[in-house]
Amino acid sequence: MPRPSVDLPVSVDREAGTALAVQLGDRLRDAMRGGALSSGERLPSTRSLARQLAVSRTVVTEAYQQLYAEGWLEGRHGSGTYVADMTVPVEPGAPVPAAPAPVPVDGHGSGRRMIDLRPGQPWVHDYDRAAWRRAWRGAAGLPPASDPDPRGLPRLRAALAEHLRRTRAIPVGPENIMVTRGTGNGLDLVAATLLRPGDRAGVEEPGYRVARNVFAGRGAELVPCPVDEDGVVVDGLPDDLRVLYTTPAHQYPLGGRLPIPRRERLLAWARRTGAIVVEDDYDAEFRYDVAPLPALHGLDPGRVVLLGSLSKALSPDIGVGWLVARPSFVEALAVTRDALADRTSGPAQQAVAVLLEKGDLDRHLRRTRLEYARRRAVVVDVLGSGRVTGDTAGLHVMVELPEDAVEPLVEAARARGVLLDSMARHYHGPRLRHGLVIGYGSASRADLRRGVSVVAELIG
Repeated sequence: MPRPSVDLPVSVDREAGTALAVQLGDRLRDAMRGGALSSGERLPSTRSLARQLAVSRTVVTEAYQQLYAEGWLEGRHGSGTYVADMTVPVEPGAPVPAAPAPVPVDGHGSGRRMIDLRPGQPWVHDYDRAAWRRAWRGAAGLPPASDPDPRGLPRLRAALAEHLRRTRAIPVGPENIMVTRGTGNGLDLVAATLLRPGDRAGVEEPGYRVARNVFAGRGAELVPCPVDEDGVVVDGLPDDLRVLYTTPAHQYPLGGRLPIPRRERLLAWARRTGAIVVEDDYDAEFRYDVAPLPALHGLDPGRVVLLGSLSKALSPDIGVGWLVARPSFVEALAVTRDALADRTSGPAQQAVAVLLEKGDLDRHLRRTRLEYARRRAVVVDVLGSGRVTGDTAGLHVMVELPEDAVEPLVEAARARGVLLDSMARHYHGPRLRHGLVIGYGSASRADLRRGVSVVAELIG
């Protein structure tokens, strides 16, 4: 029997300048954060809540959809809408407390405990141990392959196709997917297939240095392509690029989301010049207070290659990612991969397939999305919303500072036990913007608050 829905003590203000759907989403989010709404409680239907608030049903539907996207709510077929269960189940007899996170130590040899606020690392210590063991037991029960498919296991490619259709609205089949060892591996296979020495390859500036290293390693001429607060600047892109690497879901490291009009202009540029756009779907799983934007690949599957991985969603240690492209290009990549004797671990692929098929990965994503939303709230609360940028998605924010203030602040923070990253290392050429890139994925929430408080005190 469905549980009775909870009586929601929420209201909206028609005189406020904020949209009603946004207000309602904020009220519900605050109720879940504060404990007024608990995991597993059933929410009223959209029709019922709309009647209670005297608003259109569309207002409630939009608010619910946004909270679904953020992982706060979950639907149960034929039963209704519920507050998502964010607890981590454990097997009988398994220890309940999570293992403590490894603690970085001062690189100067003091052995002192450090709080690591550098970007790029997720929180990997809270996971469903029963699901994890079940996935690897399933993988261990299968015989090893004598001639593995360079495109990846058919079972996993089918599961990934379904996952991408549900989470990114990309209508693809297994024939569009290659299983990789991660984003860097997928990008290298694309570079090895497309680029010849001297070809010009565009990279965001500032941007992901691994992309620069991959292209340079394949003999390409690197072309830094400027970005602004919204992402890559399309106007002025060179016409002679063979490939362009971009992070439209959450630009690394500035944090912008490429708007729809600019996405359309970027694809028009690619069609006109014949360039291939490599879309790193970086941080697309983790959005806060914003609706997801469509992937570039879904707008033009012929010109865009999409890269994704489980490094942030699950763990970088698992070594599984994916590449999505038109079938003919997947086949070309398979030829390249065979020539390089490059493979993704078969047991790891089987384990990920189990996690996807059982719904365990979806449940894990909901939990981690909420956990990262709480961490992001800590950073914004301590530093102030007016000081941080790029906080609508992902696991890091940026704080702009005067150029001459950055390195002294980094050193002062290190002296007080906090490791920080500056904008400097994300540039290939002249540094046009300066500041800190603060990651909130790897430190515990308590350490995060302590570390960010040190940063706030040093900034003044």
